[in-house]
Amino acid sequence: MDVTLNFLPERTKMPRTEGITMVMDKGLGMRQAEDMVETAGDLIDFLKLGFGTSYVNPNVKDKIALYQKNGIKVYPGGTLFEAFCIRDQFDDYRRFLEKLGFDSVEISDGSMTLDHDKKCEYISLLAKDYTVVSEVGSKVAGLEIPINQWISQMKSELEAGSFKTIAEARESGTVGIYDLNGKANFELISEISKHLPFESIIWEAPQKSQQAWFIKHFGANVNLGNIAPAEIIPMETLRLGLRGDTFMDFLPNDLKD
Repeated sequence: MDVTLNFLPERTKMPRTEGITMVMDKGLGMRQAEDMVETAGDLIDFLKLGFGTSYVNPNVKDKIALYQKNGIKVYPGGTLFEAFCIRDQFDDYRRFLEKLGFDSVEISDGSMTLDHDKKCEYISLLAKDYTVVSEVGSKVAGLEIPINQWISQMKSELEAGSFKTIAEARESGTVGIYDLNGKANFELISEISKHLPFESIIWEAPQKSQQAWFIKHFGANVNLGNIAPAEIIPMETLRLGLRGDTFMDFLPNDLKD
C-alpha cells in the first residue's frame, strides 16, 4: 500500500516473540482454513486446534501441513494432553503428536488435577522436540487460585522449558483471569505482569472488550490468545488504533484536542 497513516504503533513481524496472536480452530473445514490463511495468515503466530478436535477432525493432518507451510505453529489443545495423561497414556500422546506432524504442544491441567512437578517434567520432556506452551489456571468457573500460586507456577513452567505461558480464560472468557461476566481481574493480571517478563505471557482474550482492555493496558504488542478466526483482522485493527475502542490510545496529545 502506497498510502501510510501516521502515528500507528509499530507492530512486530513474524516470527514474533511478542505481539503474538494465538488463534483457535474449533473444527474448520479445509476451505475455511485456506480462506483464513489467505486473508490473515501473516497475523497468526500460533494455531490451536481447540480442546480434543484434532482427535476427531478427519482432515486434521492436511490442515496442520497447510498452517505450517504458511509459517504458523500448530498445536492440539491442552485438554487433549490431559485426556491422554489422565488415562496414563503419555507415550501414546507422543506418538499421536508425531503421527500428525505437530511442531508445538500445549501442556495444561485445567480439567484435571496434576502434580505440578510432574507437569514441569512433561514440559521438559516435550521441549526437547516441540515448542511448548503451558497453561496455568482452572477451567472450573468460580474456582480461585491464589495469586502467588499463579506466579510461581508460571515461573517454574518457563524454567522447565515453556516458550510461553498462557493465562487461562477458556474460549468463553469467563474463568481464570476473568470473572463470570468476562471482566478482567486487574489485581491478578497486574501482579502476574509485575513478576514475569512481558513477552513470556499469552493472555487468553476471546472477547473484543478483553482484547481492547489488554491493548490499552499493555500496548499493541501484547500477546493475546483464543482469538476466533473471524476476529483476527478486527483484533489487528484494535492493536493499531483503527477501531473505536482504541482509537485515541496511540495518537499524540495534540491530535486528541
